[in-house]
Amino acid sequence: MSTPQNPAARTVVTGVLPILAAAQFLMTLDSSVMNVSISQVAADVHTTVSGVQTAITMFTLVMASLMITGGKIGALLGRRNAFMLGLVIYGIGSLVTGVASSLPVLLIGWSLLEGIGAALIMPAIVALVAGNFPPARRSSAYGMVAAAGAIAVAIGPLLGGAVTTFASWRFVFFGEVVIVLIILGLSRRLADTPRSGAKPFDLVGALLSIIGLSLVVFGVLRSGEWGWIAHREGTPALLGMSPVLWMLLGGLGTLGGFLAHEARRVERHREPLVQPSLLRNTKVVGGLLMFFFQYLSQAGVFFTIPLFLSVVLEMSALATGLRLLPLSAALLLSAIFVPRLFPAASPRRVVRIGLLLMIAATVILIAGVSPDAGAEIVAIPMLLMGFGIGSLASQLSAVTVSAVPESMSEEVGGLQNTALNLGASLGTALAGAVLIASLTTGVASGISTDPRISAEVKATATTKLIGQVPFVSNSQLDHALADAGISPSDAAAIKAVNTKARSDALDESLGVIALLEVVALGFSTMIRRRPLSEEEPSTSLEATGPTS
Repeated sequence: MSTPQNPAARTVVTGVLPILAAAQFLMTLDSSVMNVSISQVAADVHTTVSGVQTAITMFTLVMASLMITGGKIGALLGRRNAFMLGLVIYGIGSLVTGVASSLPVLLIGWSLLEGIGAALIMPAIVALVAGNFPPARRSSAYGMVAAAGAIAVAIGPLLGGAVTTFASWRFVFFGEVVIVLIILGLSRRLADTPRSGAKPFDLVGALLSIIGLSLVVFGVLRSGEWGWIAHREGTPALLGMSPVLWMLLGGLGTLGGFLAHEARRVERHREPLVQPSLLRNTKVVGGLLMFFFQYLSQAGVFFTIPLFLSVVLEMSALATGLRLLPLSAALLLSAIFVPRLFPAASPRRVVRIGLLLMIAATVILIAGVSPDAGAEIVAIPMLLMGFGIGSLASQLSAVTVSAVPESMSEEVGGLQNTALNLGASLGTALAGAVLIASLTTGVASGISTDPRISAEVKATATTKLIGQVPFVSNSQLDHALADAGISPSDAAAIKAVNTKARSDALDESLGVIALLEVVALGFSTMIRRRPLSEEEPSTSLEATGPTS
């Protein structure tokens, strides 16, 4: 279907923007709504915190690894068709997740099917905005769609907490099915964009990108249990080393091969999956890196802090969501009002201020999270983190898209979605890997050296602690120790060891996030300095030097 002659009028009559905004809301909701309910989801599907971490990570990994491919499929099928197909797959995945009774079923529904659906939907949204709005209205339309995603991040923890506390987390996914059906019913109103079916699909490039990204993220995910280089006792080994090392090397090598393959296709005048020239544009790469680090930090904090509140302090899912509300509100306010209040501000300066706020928030959390800390310790850091993330969100999409001609905005949009989902998956994987590795080491070391624990218990624990220690509350640990027949004196000492190790593990996980935020600050020089209202001296896709 061709673009309507008067897309502005069509938009007013049929309400295209609410359809696309609702879809963006739905796609973003899944990345934040369940973090406050991790412990309850783990109990209901008979797994551990690490198991739910795997599901969260694999969901964003599937999205990240398929996002570029999903965009190209949309170009072949038509963006509206890809949008609707993605909704069907996503809806089936939500239904499967809602009835899941085990981790494998959760992985199939949430991680695989919903991830595939999102990878078709999100690139299509970018193209459908362009196909349904005239150029003068596209900027505000993109802003409203982005605001819908920010609202999902903002209310996700509170919504998930309320539904989990008063009913069940499963109703979140059943509700998603209803929203999918409504959006599907309205999707016929969308004007499609022209197909590019004549261009051959880069199947080899798609496979290389999927394999490379998957190996890297899955390797980080398993590092907490298997070790980064030397393999842990009782875990798999390859040539005497941890499989994680080989996964990372193989993934990075495959991604290098992907880039070389794309360059060869361009040289042969064949359609690539990604234009290599985009990755030589400093402003595009700078924007993508900031997207990556923003979502990495955001995902890491959204993984660790709910664990502190729900497991360490044993707060309900609703109470946990309420404690995250300052972050959500500050994120939404800054994402909307920073561009309005400071339209002539330097994007580089805004991004740097945002990163400094995120670093300050993480450092305060590291200092405050302790065995005797209360929930109030997270209030100020959550405000700072929200304002920081919102400041980045207010600039990055416009900064990155403005670096290329309008005809390439959809391709840049696909790269943005890849970068942010890759950051989100690596953030959850890395935070969880460091957390579990630190906890396992701390508990094993603490038990072996604590003089209050009997020799018999030490010998038994040494054997049982191979692999990983679950991140559990004191109440859960009390029940487990009682069921194991551990004496009260030994149980009290083990609980004290676990309490300290758990606090240290949270600190180390947050410490890694803080370090990566500092690294992001160093890359901020790649963000344009001049306001978006002013032209940059160079807009060439071949630009490789620092921006002015």
